Amino acid sequence: MITDRSPFRTHPPGCRINRQKMDDGWSVRTFDLRPAPDQPRQGSLLFLSGFNEFFEKYLESLCHWQQAGWQVSGFDWRGQGGSGRLLANPRIGHIDDYARLIDDLALIADRWRATTPGPHVIICHSMGGHLAMRALAEGRITADAVAMSAPMLGLPTGPLPTRWARALAAMMCRWGLADHAAWRRAERPLLPGMPRAALLTHDMARWADEAHWFARCPELELGPPSWGWLRAALQSVERLEADGVLERIKLPMLLLMAGKDRLVANGAIQRAAARLPHARTLLIAGAYHELLREADGYRDQAMNAIDGFLADVARPPA
Repeated sequence: MITDRSPFRTHPPGCRINRQKMDDGWSVRTFDLRPAPDQPRQGSLLFLSGFNEFFEKYLESLCHWQQAGWQVSGFDWRGQGGSGRLLANPRIGHIDDYARLIDDLALIADRWRATTPGPHVIICHSMGGHLAMRALAEGRITADAVAMSAPMLGLPTGPLPTRWARALAAMMCRWGLADHAAWRRAERPLLPGMPRAALLTHDMARWADEAHWFARCPELELGPPSWGWLRAALQSVERLEADGVLERIKLPMLLLMAGKDRLVANGAIQRAAARLPHARTLLIAGAYHELLREADGYRDQAMNAIDGFLADVARPPA
């Protein structure tokens, strides 16, 4: 267990942070971590984070892949992290249509592939996994392999059937509440007395990394999603579930599931994997949602699975 978190609470040497204009002029924050000159070269890795996230949360994992020889790149999604906000209230996460985020991803991924050495792999978490899956199915991006940590391929809707939840979100937006918070806390409505950490990780030191970055860079902090975001998410899930969509994806994929995930639906991940021609799955029993920031006993399983998968399907050219 790493007890000194300080290396992951500052930008590492060689971390280059820039901004990239999207096709509508929106400025997205990007980052690059290049391996040291004396390190072996594995190829190029694009990292996609989840909702209400920023890349610094994952510096421990990003530096791991950098030290393994990957050139690591990524960005903060439009409307969160260091990529601005879409509402006047900077604490509400919003998007009208996931197609806008997929447009951003396609533009960044095209430039990434054109300017970095292969093989090209994508690693993504939660919402990032959902957006990558849609972009792959729609032919907007491509890669040599993709690994997903707890991808958001379905949302738990509690006692409500998914179609009712979709109808509720649409109704709230019709009532003019699209830009209002769908609930009070950042992830989802909590059971009374449940701490937010109990949704994400057992590791309180890694959990504290997030608070460190919020104190250092308050502009990174977000909050709950809007009703518009929820409507867009549920509509996008429905698109992925349509017949013949996931079957278009032919590249090797690894789908990791957290056994105690309350934020995404593991059943949806399993159903998706059965439709993907070249997918592998791993359920990490007992883990919470943020597998890449979990306690070592869980995180090591996720990292070893990803590293083994990449070594198997994305070997650098001789």
